[in-house]
Amino acid sequence: MKHIVRVFVVVLALTGAAATTQTSSASAKSNAVTASRVSMLPVPMCAPNDPNACGMGTR
Repeated sequence: MKHIVRVFVVVLALTGAAATTQTSSASAKSNAVTASRVSMLPVPMCAPNDPNACGMGTR
């Protein structure tokens, strides 16, 4: 039983190390977000004739 727990801990450590290297290399490449499909674009929740434009124009 001890060996199973030790192997599980080693596998978790290796998985965490691999995930850390993947995220650091992914963030170094590019932070640009592009929509590949039109359905992925955000849908506006405000009415088109709203004079305040959901408060986006007031800064």
